[in-house]
Amino acid sequence: MDRRETTTDVILIGAGIMSATLGSLLKELVPDWKITVYEKLATAGEESSNEWNNAGTGHASLCELNYTTERPDGSVDISKAIKVNEEFQVSKQFWSYLVDSKLIRNPQEFIEAVPHMSFVNGEKNVTFLKKRFEAMSKNPLFQGMEFSDNPKKLMEWIPLMMKDRKSDEPIAATKIDSGTDVNFGALTRMLFDHLQSKNVEVNYKHSVDDIKRTEDGTWEVKVRGLESGLIEHVTAKFVFIGAGGGSLYLLQKSGIPEGKHIGGFPVSGLFMVCKNPEIVAQHHAKVYGKAKVGAPPMSVPHLDTRFIDNQKSLLFGPFAGFSPKFLKTGSMFDLVNSVNTDNLVTMLAAGAKNMSLTKYLIEQVMLSKEQRMEELREFIPNAKSEDWDLVVAGQRVQVIKDTAAGKGTLQFGTEVISAADGSIAALLGASPGASTAVSVMLEVIEKCFPQHIKEWEPKIKEMVPSYGVSLMKNPELVKKIHASTSRTLGLSEDLPLQKAGKTESEVNELLPV
Repeated sequence: MDRRETTTDVILIGAGIMSATLGSLLKELVPDWKITVYEKLATAGEESSNEWNNAGTGHASLCELNYTTERPDGSVDISKAIKVNEEFQVSKQFWSYLVDSKLIRNPQEFIEAVPHMSFVNGEKNVTFLKKRFEAMSKNPLFQGMEFSDNPKKLMEWIPLMMKDRKSDEPIAATKIDSGTDVNFGALTRMLFDHLQSKNVEVNYKHSVDDIKRTEDGTWEVKVRGLESGLIEHVTAKFVFIGAGGGSLYLLQKSGIPEGKHIGGFPVSGLFMVCKNPEIVAQHHAKVYGKAKVGAPPMSVPHLDTRFIDNQKSLLFGPFAGFSPKFLKTGSMFDLVNSVNTDNLVTMLAAGAKNMSLTKYLIEQVMLSKEQRMEELREFIPNAKSEDWDLVVAGQRVQVIKDTAAGKGTLQFGTEVISAADGSIAALLGASPGASTAVSVMLEVIEKCFPQHIKEWEPKIKEMVPSYGVSLMKNPELVKKIHASTSRTLGLSEDLPLQKAGKTESEVNELLPV
């Protein structure tokens, strides 16, 4: 079997949205660094980033009820919603920079304006939604949000969901028009096309089998060509593991202390999809409800307008499932192989603490199509089985780690694990994931290249004007950024600049220097 040895500056493992984003940021910051990418599959964005493997929601906390919680005193905590929204604004700024710089084109191929709504029934939930609306609508990040518990108004907003609705229960919804539908698969492919045009070496059908530190502190990555059989040993000063569910295995291979006592729990999913144009035409929004008791936050039910391959469709779900695979194209032994002496106690503790989740997943796996249709009919009362098909979504691996809350705590969200010296980093976790990719990758850059941040900061601020600034505390800056990104990305013709009574040059002065 052939073997060769090469060197590079940066290795990116996995050709998903995270590696695409980090590679694009680094290429702007240090164009002369040599970046090499390895991907097991034949093309970019085929696992969690693929448009059929996620909901495509530009997660900005506009509709996701699980990002807001009710405090014991009855008030609503919106701090997590603020954080997620600010992170999505960072992503939109960077995408706008890429479009304005003509590094990527045709933003309408990956992002569309779609209203985001929350929908609830029952007196208790309606009361919560109204309190949530009152807390959020006072914040500059969520201006433009509307609330209604009037069935006539709801019929205007969501006619497909209101038609033939017979329940006497109170219902209510919030609506905000600045939401988006994002095709992360298309965006990922665009970014890799851009990277390849900048001489980034992208190797598809290459599996990373091992990672180890060398005597001089660099990293040696063992790569196997799946078609050629060639074994290559590549050394680099910095390695990023962005392999989705496969990241945990490679993090464990690296042997860094920060990667110990961490486990992963895989959750699969199904969506129901409708392509019947008569039905699709009656709904234009992403509408999120409340998760059932015991369900993970990623299983919040929602009815979404999607734009994929220039075709509008509706997706409903997700229905959770279980597979021991860590990737859709992974192995049935992934979960078993991820358990070792370092994380065994952590994993056992997680199993004992999450019996309700286990019960929920078993129930979900056992659902028939007609039972899934009954859940859909809570959103669309007259939904017909023949109009809806099942689509298998991507695999998500929830992080399990020891925290102040105890051993084996199941984490929801994304998490960066990096070595103390910043020479290697891995991204673990799930939603809101792709929506916050730019913010998360800037975190990787700050953690792993602290010695360069002062030098790079002017360029970062050129790419992300709000970098280092709290948008929540700068309402005029929110208006400016919303206006400029909406214009560049083609999301809105109704620009808040005019509403604010300011000219663009006046608002430009609000940008951080």
